[in-house]
Amino acid sequence: MQTRTLGTVGLDVSPLGLGCMGMSFSYGPPKDTQEMIALMHAAVERGVTFFDTAEVYGPFTNEDLVGEALMPFKGQVVIATKFGFDLGDGLGSRGMAGAPGLNSRPEQIRMAVEGSLTRLRVECIDLLYQHRVDPEVPIEDVAGTVKELIEAGKVKFFGLSEASVQTIRRAHAVQPVTTVQNEYSMWWREPEGGLLAALEELGIGLVAYSPLGRGYLTGAMNDRTTFDAKDFRNSLPRFAPEAMKTNLALVDLLAEIGKRKDATPAQIAIAWLLAQRPWVVPIPGTTKLHRLDENLAAIAIELTDDDLSEIDTAAARIQVQGARYPQRLEKLIDR
Repeated sequence: MQTRTLGTVGLDVSPLGLGCMGMSFSYGPPKDTQEMIALMHAAVERGVTFFDTAEVYGPFTNEDLVGEALMPFKGQVVIATKFGFDLGDGLGSRGMAGAPGLNSRPEQIRMAVEGSLTRLRVECIDLLYQHRVDPEVPIEDVAGTVKELIEAGKVKFFGLSEASVQTIRRAHAVQPVTTVQNEYSMWWREPEGGLLAALEELGIGLVAYSPLGRGYLTGAMNDRTTFDAKDFRNSLPRFAPEAMKTNLALVDLLAEIGKRKDATPAQIAIAWLLAQRPWVVPIPGTTKLHRLDENLAAIAIELTDDDLSEIDTAAARIQVQGARYPQRLEKLIDR
């Protein structure tokens, strides 16, 4: 499989990564451990070299799962994890729909890294993100702490998630940022409002999480779709029945383009993201082998300039309904 390069420092990864959160967290009860290990092994066999987790997913259980699954592939894959939440407040029982406290104090970062190293069963974390910007801790202190961890051989590359352009510039001046992870998809295009231009200027890659709109852009949902009681999509305004009904117009557009390309809506959504920049790497999550294969097949789909222009023109006429997060979680986004 071809690779894409994140950042000027040259972190080479597969064009699609695998988001592992849903295997343990947020989308209903945790999935069967052995089945998820088999899925990750299948991903490696198919050429996937980039896996995404975080200490908050569980908390901790997803890192344990990823560490166990990928232990046989040390040196062959890139594992990204994240710090930044205070996990002593019962977050695990509430999931991402709760109101977790932020904590990026230097001592907390160091403690988080030691825990992640143990759970991931590695001597060095490939890519370490600040999960959310902590307004109580200067970003220079965060970047400086990660710089020290890199110098100590405990971390290789530094990333930020959902950070503003100003914050990215300040961090980058202390310790080069390899990649920024943000939500980016055909139904959340905010990165186009200035972030992409800044990343191109600075030589920083973009890792796109929720590239399939938390499953909505696959075309498998409608206004009658219901979720498990533990699924945090129950709390997201964009997944309210009326919003889901209205937003089907976007799925219809993907399906229409897909008919011409012999592709599914999900594959067109991924191919569209891959066409935006050569340094954009989507990380769709899945717990099913057939969805993994469907997603990977999108790499081979070529969207011409005319296709992209047609998609953008049609998408501009569609007003996506519903906020992506409830207000209590929007407060965690750096603006």
